[in-house]
Amino acid sequence: MRHLRVTVEYDGTGLGGWQRQDNASTVQGHLEAALARLLDHPVAVVGASRTDAGVHALGQVASFRTARPIPPHGVRRGLNSLLPPAIAVTDAREVGDDFHPRFSARGKHYRYLVLARPDRSPLLAHRAWHRPQRLDVDAMAAAATAFVGERDFAALRAAGCTARTTTRRIDEVALRRPEPGVLAVEVRGNAFLRNMVRILVGTLVDVGEGRLRAAQVPEILAGRDRTRAGQTAPAHGLYLVEVVYEPAIGLPPAAGV
Repeated sequence: MRHLRVTVEYDGTGLGGWQRQDNASTVQGHLEAALARLLDHPVAVVGASRTDAGVHALGQVASFRTARPIPPHGVRRGLNSLLPPAIAVTDAREVGDDFHPRFSARGKHYRYLVLARPDRSPLLAHRAWHRPQRLDVDAMAAAATAFVGERDFAALRAAGCTARTTTRRIDEVALRRPEPGVLAVEVRGNAFLRNMVRILVGTLVDVGEGRLRAAQVPEILAGRDRTRAGQTAPAHGLYLVEVVYEPAIGLPPAAGV
């Protein structure tokens, strides 16, 4: 039985998130349906991250098993001919039996886009969070330093989070401007709690708009109280950019073009 890994890009607008649901259009559901047609047998797909409804991805990772001899590049091309326009496979390759998209991951990179200008943008309406008020980016950058390191992030987890521990490691929170009026918050870490990145961004925006002070952020984290942290930023500004693995795990050279 072969084990294949795919990298998936998707526009989360109108999708019910990653995880298969009976009453919603989801990325996992579309992938499994397309694979069943391509391979002519039922397929169970395992994903690296259960992104919420509206969240986008540039580098979601998933894997599945099949005995069919279709080469990886044929799987990629075949899936892209069957998937809806909002979902595409950008890479496919064989991996070892020990590879697991979630448990083999050593880290993830998320990006959150904020449209920081008075006027809304029709083009970014479903891809960035519009904040018409001026943001104090220097204060936000100062607050961002409090998140870096291994911390108890209980204050940044959503209700209903089932994680056994709330300790996580954030390696970087960086603010940059990819284009005029757009602020990108880049967050890299080993793992994340439910809605953790969105609450982190909401807290930074509250600092930027003056509802919180940068000096309060360490106190909020130490207090472990979700109600003291900032708002939860909406899902449509969030992107899963990359899932990071050790070079030796599941990453042989891609076959074909």
